[in-house]
Amino acid sequence: MRLRHIALAAGMVGMFCLPAHADARDISRDTLPANDGWASAGEGTTGGSTADAAHVYTVTDRAGLVRALDGGSATPKIIRIAGTIDANTDDDGDHLDCADYATDGYGLKKYLAAYDPRTWGAAKPSGPQEEARQASANKQAERVELLVGSNTTIVGLKGAVLKGGSLQVRNATNVIIRNLDLRDAYDCFPVWQPNTGGLGDWKTAYDTIWLAGSTHVWVDHVTLSDKGHPDADEPTHFARNYLRHDGLLDITNGSDLVTVSWSRFADHDKAMLIGNSDSATGDRGRLRVTLHHNQFESVVQRAPRVRFGQVHLYNNRYIAKNDDYRYSLGISTESAVHAENNAFHTPGHIEAADLVKSWNGSALHQTGTLFNGYPVDLLAIHNAYNSGSERDLTADVGWTPTLHTKIDSAEAADRAVARGAGAGRIP
Repeated sequence: MRLRHIALAAGMVGMFCLPAHADARDISRDTLPANDGWASAGEGTTGGSTADAAHVYTVTDRAGLVRALDGGSATPKIIRIAGTIDANTDDDGDHLDCADYATDGYGLKKYLAAYDPRTWGAAKPSGPQEEARQASANKQAERVELLVGSNTTIVGLKGAVLKGGSLQVRNATNVIIRNLDLRDAYDCFPVWQPNTGGLGDWKTAYDTIWLAGSTHVWVDHVTLSDKGHPDADEPTHFARNYLRHDGLLDITNGSDLVTVSWSRFADHDKAMLIGNSDSATGDRGRLRVTLHHNQFESVVQRAPRVRFGQVHLYNNRYIAKNDDYRYSLGISTESAVHAENNAFHTPGHIEAADLVKSWNGSALHQTGTLFNGYPVDLLAIHNAYNSGSERDLTADVGWTPTLHTKIDSAEAADRAVARGAGAGRIP
């Protein structure tokens, strides 16, 4: 009898001594579910799920993250990010600011004086200050560009933040990035481009996540923003806003078979570019991307802008607040966007006709769109109200999506995305 009591007591102690997180699901070995967008095509996307124990890392600083990334190697690996990692740090973990990267006599005031359009003209910057800017930019790039190789899963643990970094998935395949708050890929050294957009413009270097020439990529439950240094707070130079950020998530250079789901894009100018130029005809047949259950909030433009790609855009939520809002859906050369059941919320000065912008585009398929709670036909509105410089779009995009999860009504998806999109919200 006594032995029985001891055994029962031991069992009860074991129950009560379980760690609080024992029932938490380990998402680091998750793979993309079947039929969940373009990244599920063929062999699907499994990331580093097959990694052995020696290639499962928990990292808490930039140095540890760099070691785990292993120079972008293709070895299956799982990288768990804990706490906040600042990419702008030296090897000892000390923070680096823009002044620490400046070299060879670079100074913003000197740069502005050298290339003032009133005296320099429209030529591309060259000479000592541009060379110094490039050298300074290279020093920052060595810190903040983080190369992600094939067969890699990167997940954030609870509350994980990566700030100042640019995750670059270049010429890789089978990559998963989930549950991570990525902030403020801040460029200390923008370059002046006199001939951009007629008036000239500032060009920045770093996308928060950049896919270039990569395939089978799943980005899920991430939050991407400029938090900490919004471009709206930057000054103007040469009568143009001195931008410090490029894209939040750009998919370029022939990347293909990508799913972006349940993520939040916020407080940014150019959110997402799919296809990098009208002349990149090698992108034909590639740039197949699915975007579903994402929230685009206080984004000025490119949500997304598409060239060439077959893009399935369904059950997304848009909240346009910006005074300088330009558009949400950019329809460009040979793009084939199939948009279903998306919801848009705007203040009174933004109209349904503002949501779509076309540059040499020819088609847009859209159904089930809600605009401030009312059903609208974005295609008909665009064709009725476009400026005349844009040709009418047809509804025939030449394909019908087959790889997708359940498509809810825009109203139901709107509520679900508001609750569930972004880092820290994986069920």
